[in-house]
Amino acid sequence: MKKAWLTLFMLLCLTPAVAAENPAAGMKLVGQAKLSVLFWDVYESSLYTPSGRFMGIAAPLKLKLVYLRNIASGELVDATREQWQKLGLYRPEHESWLQQLQAMWPNVKPGDSIVLDWSSAERSHFYFNGRLIGTIESPNFGQLFAAIWLSEKTEYPKVRKQLIGASS
Repeated sequence: MKKAWLTLFMLLCLTPAVAAENPAAGMKLVGQAKLSVLFWDVYESSLYTPSGRFMGIAAPLKLKLVYLRNIASGELVDATREQWQKLGLYRPEHESWLQQLQAMWPNVKPGDSIVLDWSSAERSHFYFNGRLIGTIESPNFGQLFAAIWLSEKTEYPKVRKQLIGASS
């Protein structure tokens, strides 16, 4: 009997903490996709919005990446810069954002997740494995970052289609 009460107590105490760490809480899944390059699986991605529908690159939205391989934080930052360049969005003043990302993003290993929580046009939060790791305060950052996956000009249109829930 004592064991049952202890288990119940632990469940009641731990449940709110787990919910608070879920960066996709309050959002509905729009779509999911896996990025593979050549023979390597890179990450699985999921897009969430309040309605569960893609209504354009606008806040609020959450983009979750679950990594399937080891990637150094510097490589993640370099890939962000490279994607902005390919989309024609990169400007030298974006280097300050990239420096902030370099400071907050850790190296990732298979199973690790990074979530963009673009909660308002002014603020973008990043979570690593469910824990807040940093915030970028800028009216333009969230849209430019999400464009890597959601722009019609993305390097990976099949991933975009799956993420936004578009039919093939």
